Amino acid sequence: MKSDHYSKKKSWIWAFILILLSTKTSSAQETITLQRALEITLKNNLQIKRAQLNEALADETLKQSKWALYPTLNGSSGLNFNHGRSINPTSNGFIDSEITSSSFGLTAKTPLFMGFQRINQIAANKYSLEANKSGTQKAKNDLILNVLTTYLQVLTSQDLLLAAKQQLDYSHQQLDREQKFFDVGNKTVADLSQAKAQVATAELNVTKTQNDLDVSLLTLAQFMERDPALPFGVEKPVVEAEKAAHIAYSATDIYRTALSNFPEIKQAENNSMARYKEINLAKGGLYPQIALQGGLNTGYSNAGNQIGSLADGSPLYANAAPFRSQLNTNFSQTIGASISVPIFNGFSARSSIRNAKIKHEDAKVSEQLVKNNLNKIINQAVLDVRAAEKKYASTQAAYAASKDAFDATEKRHAVGLVNTLDYNKAQTDLNNAQFETIKAEYDLMFRRQTIDFYLGKCLVSDGCK
Repeated sequence: MKSDHYSKKKSWIWAFILILLSTKTSSAQETITLQRALEITLKNNLQIKRAQLNEALADETLKQSKWALYPTLNGSSGLNFNHGRSINPTSNGFIDSEITSSSFGLTAKTPLFMGFQRINQIAANKYSLEANKSGTQKAKNDLILNVLTTYLQVLTSQDLLLAAKQQLDYSHQQLDREQKFFDVGNKTVADLSQAKAQVATAELNVTKTQNDLDVSLLTLAQFMERDPALPFGVEKPVVEAEKAAHIAYSATDIYRTALSNFPEIKQAENNSMARYKEINLAKGGLYPQIALQGGLNTGYSNAGNQIGSLADGSPLYANAAPFRSQLNTNFSQTIGASISVPIFNGFSARSSIRNAKIKHEDAKVSEQLVKNNLNKIINQAVLDVRAAEKKYASTQAAYAASKDAFDATEKRHAVGLVNTLDYNKAQTDLNNAQFETIKAEYDLMFRRQTIDFYLGKCLVSDGCK
């Protein structure tokens, strides 16, 4: 019995352990890679969805302009009740009676010549659609760069927080040692105060870096349209081994490559071409417009034809023909052509042409501004990556020198050859050197990723489609 009881108790213990493990696993914090963060952003971000909706509207506008080349066909029907003197629909003569009549018609119309306006409208809408497609890609590019920047800020803050916590632990150890020395009379109040101040500074650094990390994570979650209340972590990407190695970037070559594939350039070029086609569209207002139209019509009336007069002189009508018979009898066909020649319309056509030309010139200026701005950004990016390479190399050297200096100061301080003030200064210099190295590492990573981005190397599988 005791063995069975022990066995059951053991089973309950293992079940409890499994529940705890499963709970811990289910509540584990999600870790998101840079690639995954970019994919989630491109899928969920509302700015991209709005750009895609604008693209869909432009596509629908293009389809409608193509359908406008086809003839129109419309049916019509009417029901009328007349009382008093009116025209008899059957005989076309006047009648003084209540009449119920109905009409049915089918009308078709097709443009034969519209001054090439509809053809030019289709061409302009095609370029507008391409511009909207490039606008969607531009929105994706902007978000990719924003996510990349924020992601690296998270990584930087994480490393800085880790370094700050390590320095805080070390400062606490130093304070404990100073306290022990003070208790036995080997240190002064000033030495103890310096150690306490060092701890307070380290705690402040931890608080600041933790706040920076929280803000960066919040910003990244907002880009991904993710609930900020759901915690997540990020994975540090693999960084090239030789970060300080110089890479020979050519701003001219990068700019030449970007001109052929960057969406801002394509968007500006397509907008310029759309405005050019609108000039030809406006010129169509100077030409005559010719259209062909035709129709089928029939009707019914309950009024009959006058066949005589009564004794009091009032007219005598025959009964109305049957409905189907009247539809056949009243059936008619029409066909015709119309022409509209613009003679004077308040110079509206000329004004439309001038407006279209001005808009085209403005689009060309905007296109050149986009190209100039891209050239400026790329040249600045090349300078930044060169500066980042030099800074990273310098911070590594400075950190190594600060580490050697701190190690030497620590040994001398242990034997009383260096006072606490100088020791704390050496520790502060080491902390600052470590922080600057971390920042320089991620700054170099970002600068090189930016160059790759302008070269058309996508950071996400569907980011450049």
